[in-house]
Amino acid sequence: MFGLWKNCDCSQMKKFSLSEKIYFGLILTLAILAAINVFLPYPQLIAGATMPAPKLVLAIANVAMILILYGGLGFTGLVLSKKIGLPEIWDKKVSNREKFLIPLIVGVGLGIFLIVADMVFANFNTIGRFVHPPFPNSIIASGAAGIGEEVIFRLFFIPFWVWLISFVILKKRFFNQFFWLISIASALAFSLGHTASIMILYNFTSFGQIPLVVFGEMILLNGTISLFAAYYFRRFGFLAPVGIHFWTDIVWHVIWGLF
Repeated sequence: MFGLWKNCDCSQMKKFSLSEKIYFGLILTLAILAAINVFLPYPQLIAGATMPAPKLVLAIANVAMILILYGGLGFTGLVLSKKIGLPEIWDKKVSNREKFLIPLIVGVGLGIFLIVADMVFANFNTIGRFVHPPFPNSIIASGAAGIGEEVIFRLFFIPFWVWLISFVILKKRFFNQFFWLISIASALAFSLGHTASIMILYNFTSFGQIPLVVFGEMILLNGTISLFAAYYFRRFGFLAPVGIHFWTDIVWHVIWGLF
């Protein structure tokens, strides 16, 4: 037994692939952004709210949650995405243009779509245009959402359920069909995840108070981002949805938010 450990090259066990190193870098970046966000000035809409704990304590708690919860779920998704045949984060078969340029172009296009759609809906949704985080909070929020929400709703959610249903239960059958069914479910979950923010920003005290048009707009805008993110996640790996989400938010929240 001791001979086996003696002959084992433990340095190889400690090595991670480039994709895994990039993933850990993204999680660390997310943790740093979450900590910075605690110390930024709060939006005027919630300026009267009291802090539940000192800012340093909240920052440490945010970092711990990101590293443990997001890090663990995302790494699970990273392993499962490889099992079901999705591209790795840094896949040699995916060009730098596909990793970075195409997500930028798609993200800018989606950001413009969100702006136009919001202007149209503002005419009859009873609340006007959606509120954006103030600058510079909007930049931090764009980076955090681009990584964090994609970790949960794309990197973990889609590979986990596709692997469980298509690969485990159905023995590697109906992969394409279940990929898109689960991507739609992911889009719906992502959209509904913004319900609490809508209620806080517009002082709705119950789910039923949200106007039906606002609810539909929320699902349309967030669902569209989600489906594009899922499509490019399948084609180019996880960096693509992160880039798409980030650049969408830069156009939507940062640039448009300034106006």
